[in-house]
Amino acid sequence: MKVATTEITNQEFNQMIQTSAQKLKKHADFINSLNVFPVPDGDTGTNMSLSMESGAKYERDEPSEHVGKLAGALAKGLLMGARGNSGVILSQIFRGFSKSVENKATLTAQDLADAFVEGAQTAYKAVMKPTEGTILTVIREAAKAGKEAAAEQDDIVQVMDAVTKAGKEALKKTTDLLPVLKEVGVVDSGGQGLTFVFEAFDDVLNGRAQSDDEPDEEQMDEMVDAKHHQSVQGKIDPADIKFGYCTQIMVRIGKGLQVKQEFDYDTFYNYLAKLGDSLLVVNDDDVVKVHVHTEHPGKVLAWGQQFGDLATVKVDNMRQQQEEIIEKDESTEVPEQTLDTKGTAIIAIASGAGVDKLFRSLGVTHIINGGQTMNSSTADIVAAINDSHAKRAIVLPNNKNIFLAAEQAIQVTDIPAQIVHSRNISQGMTALMGFNPENDLNSNVNAMEDNLSSVKSGEVTTAIRDTTVQGKKIKKGNFIGIVDGKIETSKSNLLDAASEMVKLMLDEDSEIVTIIYGEDTKKSEAEKLESEIQKLDDELEIEIHEGDQPVYPFIVSVE
Repeated sequence: MKVATTEITNQEFNQMIQTSAQKLKKHADFINSLNVFPVPDGDTGTNMSLSMESGAKYERDEPSEHVGKLAGALAKGLLMGARGNSGVILSQIFRGFSKSVENKATLTAQDLADAFVEGAQTAYKAVMKPTEGTILTVIREAAKAGKEAAAEQDDIVQVMDAVTKAGKEALKKTTDLLPVLKEVGVVDSGGQGLTFVFEAFDDVLNGRAQSDDEPDEEQMDEMVDAKHHQSVQGKIDPADIKFGYCTQIMVRIGKGLQVKQEFDYDTFYNYLAKLGDSLLVVNDDDVVKVHVHTEHPGKVLAWGQQFGDLATVKVDNMRQQQEEIIEKDESTEVPEQTLDTKGTAIIAIASGAGVDKLFRSLGVTHIINGGQTMNSSTADIVAAINDSHAKRAIVLPNNKNIFLAAEQAIQVTDIPAQIVHSRNISQGMTALMGFNPENDLNSNVNAMEDNLSSVKSGEVTTAIRDTTVQGKKIKKGNFIGIVDGKIETSKSNLLDAASEMVKLMLDEDSEIVTIIYGEDTKKSEAEKLESEIQKLDDELEIEIHEGDQPVYPFIVSVE
């Protein structure tokens, strides 16, 4: 008879988190493929993977063996790395989870069940208008099953089994709960991502974590490189660097002439932890890779050789590197930046050199490069606000999938900040017309929000799959026109799609049409569109701007 597992220690918890991060990374493309709209966004899987990767890094770097502290580090990392709505909701699930277990050194079955329940409650509270048939449904149903299982037994494995099973059953139901999912015949992408997290937890607790969920050599290189890039930056005095040598080695476990010990992760790690900081040890069955900042690189090499031969060795003198950085910075003249907004930083999220110039000409002081296909994280937005050195800040997300990350960001910034909920580039530019540097933060945000409804926004992009959305059959490769978030037209020709889209946007009150053409679109094509629009109404004022934006050949606004 199998003995019940009644406790999750720091070791199991760490493995659960790291395995789930790897599983999300492995399946990111599949999750992306479930996105309902056939536009090239590919956000959900990528966003959940990057968010969990950030959480896993924070958890991995937390030195405590107290599970509550590890969960707190996970929640912090998820919050700072959260991208898109799916990433933010995932961060809220584990925010509630961590609050529930913050005083627990280890977890019982009841602790685990309670944590999922509080995770579900926190996630629901974070969303202004919770929608069933999404990741929220999956966490709620899974948490309910875990609570029921914990009331009957103290076996953690059976509780996690119940959570995972219920999560998968809830995921299947999402297709019927949301009409848009049923029309396309897919499950909710965010819910699918969460079930992969459940599966990873379940595999670890059942002792069946798959080897392909462990980091491969390329992934280990990425993790080590990421750790290395956290080294000293900016104006740090080289003399203040406590551990001056960035040391990286790869050991072939059990190979070579100097092997004295059989590899044990904890033994190997604990010795290196005494030699410096920024330690990362990643291994599979054949190799172990090490990154550490130390004063004694020779000791690191000698320790590695006790477990196998050294396949690679890299040692960088970080003090020397920092001296070179400072010399370079001092030799480069940096023009003094002045805010012409009376101390208010206006931060816009956008991509494309031309769009950047347009925003700056309208008063934007800082640009975060991002948007469709590359949603900015909470940490990106926090950094932009704090680094602005302004008295207050206004954020223009210009993408509804960045709203939640922005809302999380303004809660933890050093200065007062608010969001103007612009859903696209056109709305962002129109909102700026409402800004007055003489007004206070609340007045400006209210005026800018009011301006959002004064513009109709259209975007032309390319369908990335065959599908039927909102009753319209769409073929892969067609150009689709999206008006205020709704697909209105699909054509095989770019000009046809764009002109028909604009026709649907026009009404008797329309006066100004602005065309912004993308990085793969020629000005001559924008001029042809201008001619087609003039045929519809020769009294319209039409402006053409080079935007250089990716994804969208044309962004069009009608005012």
